[in-house]
Amino acid sequence: MPTGIHLRDVRAQLFDAAERVLRRDGPSGLTSRAVTTEAECAKGVLHRHFEDFDGFLAELVLDRINRLEIRADELVAGSGDVVATVAGLLTEVFESVAVSIVALITFRDELRTRLRTARPGPGIPLATDAARLLADYLAAEQELGRITPEADVRALAPTLVGSGHLLFADRTGEPPSEEAVRRMVSTVLGGVLVR
Repeated sequence: MPTGIHLRDVRAQLFDAAERVLRRDGPSGLTSRAVTTEAECAKGVLHRHFEDFDGFLAELVLDRINRLEIRADELVAGSGDVVATVAGLLTEVFESVAVSIVALITFRDELRTRLRTARPGPGIPLATDAARLLADYLAAEQELGRITPEADVRALAPTLVGSGHLLFADRTGEPPSEEAVRRMVSTVLGGVLVR
């Protein structure tokens, strides 16, 4: 592997390479060698920038959580269709590598431990973060009167994330259609949307 290639933003290039490997080969195919091969750099590059592979994976997950938070900041309650907005957000989350990352976190004890240190709290990081951000959006819609006052948005959000995860969980098949995601969101939120 060439070692003289200049990497401008090493972290970003390695994270993007890891994402490509996860999409193509799944969590079981994600190794430090697979990442550096995909990034077209020497294996030592990863270990120069990260303590070890679990440290790299923890930083990858935290980076993807940060991206999700930036995206959630762009959600504007009161504009657009609630079902379409939620379906779009769930699709963005799960069409990325979230399904593989959740499996990776579940599988790797050391990664889970490091993420718990960085982001204390229950649940699986990324999935839990998606649920929290979605609950905040639904609460804002509730304040605007577009969701009924009695709706438990803190329970609805993880229900939506879990259902979304199940829709997208089969990495080898076709992803769910936009209509399938909208139908699921509409079913979960059907009784609480103000028409």
